[in-house]
Amino acid sequence: MNIEILLQQRLICVAVIDRVDDAVPLAEALLAGGLNYIEVTFRTARAAECISAICKKVPQMIVGAGTLLTPENVRQAVDAGAQFGVSPGLSETVSQTAREAKLPLFPGVITPTEMMRAMELGWKHLKFFPAEAFGGVNALKALIGPFGHTGVKFIPTGGITAATLPNYLAIPQVAAIGGSWMAERKLVAEHSWDKITALTAAAMAVVTQSQTK
Repeated sequence: MNIEILLQQRLICVAVIDRVDDAVPLAEALLAGGLNYIEVTFRTARAAECISAICKKVPQMIVGAGTLLTPENVRQAVDAGAQFGVSPGLSETVSQTAREAKLPLFPGVITPTEMMRAMELGWKHLKFFPAEAFGGVNALKALIGPFGHTGVKFIPTGGITAATLPNYLAIPQVAAIGGSWMAERKLVAEHSWDKITALTAAAMAVVTQSQTK
């Protein structure tokens, strides 16, 4: 899948799902809010099952696997049907496994050195993580200075909220934003599907507004 098409909504819901039974209702709640991108993080033992369930029951969703820390995580994600992968850092073994599996990967970077290494490994869409903890929009703009002409695009994630979303969307080199505020772990556990839909719809309205400016 073409990555530009993959990221055309410019927003990815980053979700931690503890129960497989919650995976499909969560996906449906996001869809109801206008978003069909979800990153299911490998922070729980049931992550692969959740990805598989969404892929089978909610085919409209583009489902990614996050927190890929090992080659085994990558293989589990691929077997479950994930269409893209996200890693919090830059691992050559994770990178190689994803490349062999033809899984689009967004490796995590936070320094110029990591960015250069990611580019050497052939990746052009990089997760800027943890975005807010490492300077947010200002830090990202500073990094874009020496790299903006290279074609590298960023997916900032980590601590971003509905309030700071517009600031990231305004940066041309930002391909998409990863956020968890639409579907926080507590909201999923409480089955607050209507609230998740409302938060998602509000976020998508901001994205739409940014595209018309």
